[in-house]
Amino acid sequence: MSTLEIRGLTASVAGKQILNGIDLTISSGEVHAVMGPNGDGKSTLSAVVMGKPGYTVTGGKVLLDGVDMLALPTWERAAAGLHLVMQYPTEVPGVTLDAVLTEALKDRGRSADVGSLASQLHTEAARINFDEKFLDRPLNVDLSGGEKKRNETLQLAVLKPKIAILDELDSGLDIDALRDCARRVMDATREDGLGALVITHYSRLLEELRPSRIHILVKGRIVESGGPELADVLERDGYAAFTPADSSSADAVSGDYLAGL
Repeated sequence: MSTLEIRGLTASVAGKQILNGIDLTISSGEVHAVMGPNGDGKSTLSAVVMGKPGYTVTGGKVLLDGVDMLALPTWERAAAGLHLVMQYPTEVPGVTLDAVLTEALKDRGRSADVGSLASQLHTEAARINFDEKFLDRPLNVDLSGGEKKRNETLQLAVLKPKIAILDELDSGLDIDALRDCARRVMDATREDGLGALVITHYSRLLEELRPSRIHILVKGRIVESGGPELADVLERDGYAAFTPADSSSADAVSGDYLAGL
């Protein structure tokens, strides 16, 4: 059993405070969804937890099984069991998928020979309908948005992290790709005990990726938490009921730019 604890997390970007005290606890086998308006800190949360440059932590803690993640560089956080499925996966010319995974597995103390890794890649590709011809490409090069997300999902399945952060997995996906990727993540929660923090705007993802809890993040704070029924409230009423009356569109635009959402 693994647990990610986020306690009182505050962070800024370019001198502007974006996160204003985030508290979340996610354990093995759980799926927690974070939803909220554009620019209010959802992607900032994922970036800060993973240690992306350009973000300044001003308070709080991020603990994985009691270990302080904020004290570690990004690669050590990944080796410890954190994993980010990126909203915009990076293209890496000249570096193949199997080379990336071979090194990543070594860092996790799980060396794999070429034959066994190749077999695993083909098995996982079939599970999510990822065309095997892409397995020999440089990482994400010349892949469509949907293919890149399938590739990200495949990497998650092979690496078997303790906790995965899915930053808008549904962005750019058609219905089939959304279903394939979401179901594979759900399978990982049951088969491998994966805990997942799912950042999304849309409840359609949650129809496949069944959350244990849903959290509404507004102005850098979690203002409401509840069960799956909270997605129905959002679908019906939007974020108006959770947004402070003094919120302005100018603030949203500024936050959207700074948070990189």
